[in-house]
Amino acid sequence: MVKAADRAKNPARSSVWLEQRTPRNGGGPAGLDRERIVTTAIRMLDEEGLAGLSMRKLATELGVTAMSLYWYVDTKDDIIEFAVDSVYGEIDLDAVDAAGDWQNRIRVLALDYRRMLVRHPWMSPIAGQYLNIGPHAIAVGAKIQEAIRDTGLPVSRQPSAMSSVFQFVYGYGTMESQFGRRAAEVGMSQDDFYGEAIRAFREDPDFVEALEPMAELLDERASHGSVSEIWDRDFDYALDVLVAGIEVMVARESGSSHEAGSS
Repeated sequence: MVKAADRAKNPARSSVWLEQRTPRNGGGPAGLDRERIVTTAIRMLDEEGLAGLSMRKLATELGVTAMSLYWYVDTKDDIIEFAVDSVYGEIDLDAVDAAGDWQNRIRVLALDYRRMLVRHPWMSPIAGQYLNIGPHAIAVGAKIQEAIRDTGLPVSRQPSAMSSVFQFVYGYGTMESQFGRRAAEVGMSQDDFYGEAIRAFREDPDFVEALEPMAELLDERASHGSVSEIWDRDFDYALDVLVAGIEVMVARESGSSHEAGSS
């Protein structure tokens, strides 16, 4: 394991989960522990985003001095890594197991992952900045791998199938969460924000000709009521397309293997 002080020397191997932290002498502040720190940090991140989190502001929110936090964490990065793993714990793995076949397990995992990204808009921008090797993240990753393994695809094809589904979910959840955050920032509902944005360029004479090929699609989307209904409808159908695509590729791989065996 690496020490916290070595982070800057080898960032590719840096993670709070790999560090050997030297215990502080004595006892920490009364009523303060890592769980409380992380829970408060998540709430602040949800409300203010990454820019709104600092050790000083977190300490103020907890009613302690900034130095008190260092009994439990060494840096703000530590807190963010703990927060990331904590929200992975919101994905219901028991529900995944209860879903049965690989198709339904993928659907449950994808929907829970999307919902987690929407609840916590700060997650998307930092997805690639940390190793995400905490216990909850690893447990979720294992369930994803199990579902993809059970498709019957060969090992060489499984990472691609995994990417097709969960990079789609990441992108979809990111767009949905950032749209919701932007609407909230300007004090509008998502429905009002979406409606105003669409009308703004559809009513602009400079856009009439350019939007003509899209008019039918824009009218169709507007006929579905709320933005949340559009998000759900499009996500469900797109996920069905991806699952069906994996089924087709499984059949194709099976046919190729059978032909190779016959030869």
